[in-house]
Order: sequence, then structure tokens, then C-alpha cells
Amino acid sequence: MAKTKSTFVCQSCGTTHPKWVGKCNGCGEWNTVVEEILEREDKPFNYKSGKQSKAATPSLKPLKEVEAGEQSRLLTPDAELNRVLGGGIVPGSLVLVAGEPGIGKSTLFLQLALQLNGRTVVYVSGEESEQQIKLRADRIHTNHDVLVMTETCTQRIFAALNELSPDIVIIDSIQTLYSELIESTPGSVSQIRECTGEWQRYAKENNVPVFLIGHITKDGTIAGPKVLEHMVDTVLQFEGDQHYTYRILRTLKNRFGSTAELGIYEMMQNGLRQVSNPSEILITQREEPLSGISIAATMEGMRTMLIETQALVSPSHYSTPQRTATGFDAKRLNMLLAVLEKRGGFSFGNKDVFVNLAGGLRIEDPALDLAVACALLSSFEDKPLPSNMCFVGEVGLSGEVRAVNRIDQRIAEADKLGFEKIVISTYNSKGLDLSRYQLEVIAVSKLESVYRLLF
Repeated sequence: MAKTKSTFVCQSCGTTHPKWVGKCNGCGEWNTVVEEILEREDKPFNYKSGKQSKAATPSLKPLKEVEAGEQSRLLTPDAELNRVLGGGIVPGSLVLVAGEPGIGKSTLFLQLALQLNGRTVVYVSGEESEQQIKLRADRIHTNHDVLVMTETCTQRIFAALNELSPDIVIIDSIQTLYSELIESTPGSVSQIRECTGEWQRYAKENNVPVFLIGHITKDGTIAGPKVLEHMVDTVLQFEGDQHYTYRILRTLKNRFGSTAELGIYEMMQNGLRQVSNPSEILITQREEPLSGISIAATMEGMRTMLIETQALVSPSHYSTPQRTATGFDAKRLNMLLAVLEKRGGFSFGNKDVFVNLAGGLRIEDPALDLAVACALLSSFEDKPLPSNMCFVGEVGLSGEVRAVNRIDQRIAEADKLGFEKIVISTYNSKGLDLSRYQLEVIAVSKLESVYRLLF
């Protein structure tokens, strides 16, 4: 019988030490090193029977003999979640969803569980009581039902799941669970790693998809060891601004689909509403034209959106003018101002400049450059831009308008929303079939041409 082995692990960063120390050598934190069991005398745990058993000898098989069968995905009523997961839920997959407190992670997946009619869905909560889950479910207003379990011990959860044979399991949250095989507190590095490994084996052996809701630290990373993100199949990030009602579900890792997808939701009183066309929300309906506003055709992942770009240029009363960007890269704003001064002769040195992207989104697409530059010129000249025109293009240091990717998708989105003109780079117009669109495509090569066109 093997002897019990233990080590000393930092609960903050996961660094192992041969003996107890007061200060961790990895992160420098004090009093975070505790003793944890590495190998016990007990036999390994069987996740199907819920009992201790001997480990089975693994079998070897040539890769040519492995059948590559197509697994049918489970399509949910949530089209945004289907898009982010790559076309639906894959059986036997392990999905980790992380986000800030109060952003709506529990609401999103309780809403998903209530919408899956005809499926056996188990919602395991280690943070809320059954009465609290009931109150949140009543606020969502649905006639469907879900099986609820308030338990934090993984061994007891597995014993209950083996009697049910569920179709989907939702864990809220992984930081609250603990395994009896590890002698450390819930939420510690070793407990999170062990519990995630147990759920990974459960999902693969029973072909049941498991969603793990996770917390994040104060610096925005997922709480727990970095190996946690390597163990799961898919990592989703649920983010948004507390002052706005819109939420974005991003894909950080996906073994079964693209990582360039995102879903957009709106937080309502009765739950999260899917936003199928975000361009209509991100474009403000104005009664009269205003200066300093332009429309940009941007790509967020694989999704095309038209977003309103706002700029304000005003005289500065200080020796150092302000440069403020909300949702846009401040360094890129300084670069655009330098290009406009050098290549266009506009003096921004004694003016305060403010740039804002409507809707509280943060976009890093270089194709926003042309729209931001046009909004700056519009505010500088105090002349409004045409409301039926949008812009797409990257601005170089010499003032040229460079080509961007997926120009056909951007033009199609602008055409669908009723825009009459779109300004693109001349290098993007080569080989472009303009007969498919009803709007006028204007090709420019430099910022000077754009200025002469608008003003």
C-alpha cells in the first residue's frame, strides 16, 4: 500500500514548496502556503459507481482504427450561445464560463436551463439556496422546470447524478466545490484543480456536457491555477459595463469551433435578452444632424457591427491639452492626431480631444481609424457628416487609407441597414463585385481625398 505523500502549496499562485514557509517564493504573499495531500493510501475514485475501485489498465489502439464519428450538437433556444460555442453544445464537453461578480453568469445559465424543455438539466449551486434560485427563476418567467441541487461535495454530487443520468450539468460555481480526496479548503488552488479534473472525467466517461461557472480575480484573470483553462474544452468570458445594460459573451478558447465569435445580450428585468442585430442598438437615432459623429463598419470577431463614433474637439485652457478615449485605444488616437497635423495641416496642439464609442463597447479593430478621423475633422470644422454614410479603413502614418479584411461583409451589413454610401480604401475595391449592393461604394486612397469629399 502506497504511503501518503504531501506537499506545501501557495493558495495564491500555486507554487509548490518542499517545506512550509511564511512567504511564498513565487508571488511574495505572506501566510498563503498550506500543506496539501498529493497521494493518499485510498484507492482511486470511480465516477460511475461513486465508490473507490482499482484503476483500469489503459488499452492501446492504432489511430487508423479509431472511428471519427460526427457528434450531433445540442442546439439550444439561445442563438447567441450557439454561435459562441461554434454551433451548439458538444456532448461530453467541459465549458468554463468566467466573469465579474453581478455581471449575470448565474442568470444566463439558469435561463438556459429553464429554456431546455424536454432535457434533464441539473443546476448545482454552491452559492445560493433553493429559495434564492426559485426567486430568480420566477423573475425570468418561464413554464419549464429544472432540477436544482445545493451541494458542494463532488462525491455526493456524483452519487446523485448517477441515479438521474442528466443531459446537461451546470455548476455554480467551481470555486465553491471541494473534493474529499484533497485536504484543503474550497476555493484553494489544489481543490479547484482536483474538482475540475473530476468533472472532466465525469463529462468524458458519461458523454454529458458540463458547464462550470467560475470567478475572476481583481486583475481580471480566472481565479485558480492557469492549468484550469488547459483542462477544459471551451473557455467563455462574460463581460460588460456595470453602467450599461449590454453584455458580451466572448470565446477565449474552443476546441470545437472558432474563437472569433461573440454573443451580445441586454440585461432586462426578466433576464437576459438576445441581441440579434447589435448595429441597430449601437447607432443612435438622431432628429437633427450633429457634428463630430460618424458611423464605422467594424468587425468584432466574426461578427459585423456598425457602431457610432463620437468625437469632440474644443479649445484647451491648459498648457497640456487633454486626450481622452473611451472604448478606443488612446495611443492610436494620438497617432491619428499626429497624422492629421502632419499630413492635413490641422492644428490639434491647443485643443482638447475626446473620443467615445457608443454603447460602452471597446473595439480594437484598425478599420475604425477612418471613422474616428472623420469624426475628428467634423468636430474640428463644426460641420455634421451625412447621416446616410459610413466609413471603413485603416489610416497609415503617411495619411494613406489602407485596406482591411472582410470588406464584403462590412459593405453587406451597411447595405442591410439602409445606408446609401460607404467610404472604403481604394485597395479594397479591386475585384469587388459592386452589383450585389444597392449603396454607393466610394473608394479613397488618402485622407486628403476624404476631406475634399466631405467638406
